[in-house]
Parts: sequence; structure tokens; C-alpha cells
Amino acid sequence: MTQPPAPAPIIDTHCHLDPAYLPEGPDAVLDRAMRVGVRGFVVVGVGATPEAARAAVALARARPYVVASVGIHPHDASSADEAHAGEIERLAGDPRVATVGEVGLDYHYDRSPRATQREVFRRFIALARAQQKPLVIHTRSAPDDTLALLREGSAAEVGGVIHCFSEDRAFARAALDLGFDLSFSGIVTFKNARAVQDVAAWAPADRILVETDSPYLAPLPLRGKRCEPAFVVHTLAKVAELRGLSPADVARLTTENALRRFGPGLAPAAGPQAAPPDPAGGAAP
Repeated sequence: MTQPPAPAPIIDTHCHLDPAYLPEGPDAVLDRAMRVGVRGFVVVGVGATPEAARAAVALARARPYVVASVGIHPHDASSADEAHAGEIERLAGDPRVATVGEVGLDYHYDRSPRATQREVFRRFIALARAQQKPLVIHTRSAPDDTLALLREGSAAEVGGVIHCFSEDRAFARAALDLGFDLSFSGIVTFKNARAVQDVAAWAPADRILVETDSPYLAPLPLRGKRCEPAFVVHTLAKVAELRGLSPADVARLTTENALRRFGPGLAPAAGPQAAPPDPAGGAAP
């Protein structure tokens, strides 16, 4: 099965391209994405050490069509020592870092104690306000605490993105009221993701984004493969279907929204105009 051609420039607003996930390096992955019309990338650097954050910033410094986001994922909250947190805070000041994150709460896996997750989340909300940069929020099975801490920390001063949106319309309304955009990943293509699909169909047109969260959550019809930025065309096509719009319209909307949210540092590439690749041969499993 071939990927549908992208009708207009697209921005993948959340992907992980550090060496831990891409032993082949980012160049081939970015090229495959550009061949299907993806022209901008928000590369997220999180992990048990600062290495992924350093790699994301280096990639953004080398390519004008990439910006970085750095943070401490809730899974790593208990293992991140002061040196780690301090380096992330230093990197967050780099002009090629557009956002702080992903940070937040994950009560589904509980890989770090919840109290520690909340402590780290508070710290990075404060960092985003100090840097005057938007937040990228990871939230899973923690809707009430996520919203409470965003309110407590005055996160509305900087706003941001609810990445990989997986909640319902009530949460979406509250997040929108706090100045957060809603970013849809491959989850929106899953057959049982009815609440997410409802929000994707309903959300204000100027507040939606698309992402891959690669290497995770490959969309249908590629579920089970290692996800990569080229696959965002499938997510975009599903959002267009749900909204009763053309993929070209949703590409235009989400690109405008991404450029507004992530700032002038993100300069979409012209990119090659080759035919879309066959993911069975052109994308790593």
C-alpha cells in the first residue's frame, strides 16, 4: 500500500529523532518525510539522560526547518537528577528551542511516583514561564491533576500544546480555555478512538495540529510499523475526513497553526517533490 500524496506542506509537530530510536540517523527519515510533503518538524528531546535533548537541539541548529523541544518526561521524573534538570533548563534557553516539553503526568504506567511527577511538572511549568516559551504537555490517565497544575502554575501565560491528544471534549474545552492547542497523532485513526475522533471533528480550526510522536503510534494503515514523520499524512487525512474537509484544507490550517504556535524560528523547507514512497520498502519497520 502506498502513502497518499500530501496536498500541501505539512508540519509534524512532535517527533523523536534521537539516536536511541534512529540508529540510521535522521537524514533518511527526514528525506522520506519531505518526499510526501512534510516540510517542518518539531523534534522532541526527552529521556533518562540529557542526550536526547542535546541531539534535538543540534538537529535544530543544523536545519532551519527543524525546531527543538526539551523537557523531562514524567516517566523519567524520578531518575532525573539535579544535573540533568539543570542541563535541560540551560538548553531551553537556546534560540532553536521553541517549546518546553514534553512534560506532564502519566498515571497509566506510573513509572515515576505521582508526587515526583507533579514536582517535576511544576518546575517545568515555571521554566516555560521564565523562558516565555509554550509548553508541550504529556498527559495520560491524569486529566484532573494535569489541568489543576496548569492552572496553579499560571500556564495560560504561555499556553502550548496538548500533545498526542487522547482525552475527551470536556478536557479539550478546559485545555483550550488555558491557551493550549490540540495535537492529533495516529491515535485518531484507530477504530476505537471515538472520543479523540469526536474532538478532532469538533475542535476550533485554528487550534488543531497534527503529529506522529514517532517512533510510536503509527497510524492506520501502518499500525505496527515503527512510526516516522512521513506517516503524518495518514493522520492528516483522517482529521480531514472527520471534519468534512479536504486534506489540502487541513494541511493549510494545521501548518498555519503550527507556525503561529512554534514561532518564526520554524522555516518550512522547500523539499523535494518526488512521488510518495511505499512505506513497505521505503520506511523502516
